[in-house]
Amino acid sequence: MNVAIIGQYGGLIVHGILLTIALGVLGFLGAMVVGTAMAVCRISPIPPLRGLGAGYVEVFRNIPLLSLLILMVFGLPDAGVELSLFWSAVVAIVLSSGAFVCETVRSGINAVGIGQIEASRAIGMSFGQVIRFVVLPQALFTMIQPLTNIFIGTMLGSSLAAAIGLDELTNVTQQINVLTAEAVLTFLLAGLVYLLICLLIGFGGGWLDRHVRASVGAGARR
Repeated sequence: MNVAIIGQYGGLIVHGILLTIALGVLGFLGAMVVGTAMAVCRISPIPPLRGLGAGYVEVFRNIPLLSLLILMVFGLPDAGVELSLFWSAVVAIVLSSGAFVCETVRSGINAVGIGQIEASRAIGMSFGQVIRFVVLPQALFTMIQPLTNIFIGTMLGSSLAAAIGLDELTNVTQQINVLTAEAVLTFLLAGLVYLLICLLIGFGGGWLDRHVRASVGAGARR
C-alpha cells in the first residue's frame, strides 16, 4: 500500500469529508424539523392532519434513500424545480430520515402520561401549548438515544449521494481508487473516517442523555 497517496490527495479527501459532514448535519437538522412537525400532525385532534402525518411516514419510510436521491436529481427539474446536486441530496435525506424522526418523536410523546395532558387542557392550555410546554420537554430525554441512532444512520446514508455524482467522501474515495488502484487503502481510510464521525456522534448523544437525565433527577429532588 502506498500511503503517500493520502498526502497527495489530501485536499480532495478533506473536501469529501467536509461535504459528508455537511450532508449529514443539514439532513438531520432538516429531518428533526420535518419529523417533529409530522409527529405533531400524527397526534393532532384534526383528522386531515393525522392522515397527512401517517401518509408521510408510510411513503418515505418505505422508499429507499437511493431511489429518493435519483428522483430528486432527475424528477425535480421535470417539475420545474432546479436544485444543485448538494441540495437535492439534502432534501432526499431530510424526507427519508424525517419519517423515522417522526415515529421516534411520536413514541416519546406517547410516553408522557395522558393525565398530564388532560390536566393541561383542563386549565385552558391550547393543543399547541400542551405540546410545546408540557409534552415535548418531558419526552425529550426518552428520545435522545433513538435520535442519536438516526443521526448516525443519516451520516452513513449520505454515502449514497455518491450515486448521483456528489463529491462526498465515498465518491472521492472511488475517484482516488480509479487514479491509484489502491482500493484497500482508500476504502479503509474512508471507513475509518466514517467510524470516527459516528463514534463522535454516539459519544455526544450519550453525554447529552446523561446530562438531561441528571438535570431531570436534580429537579425531581428539589
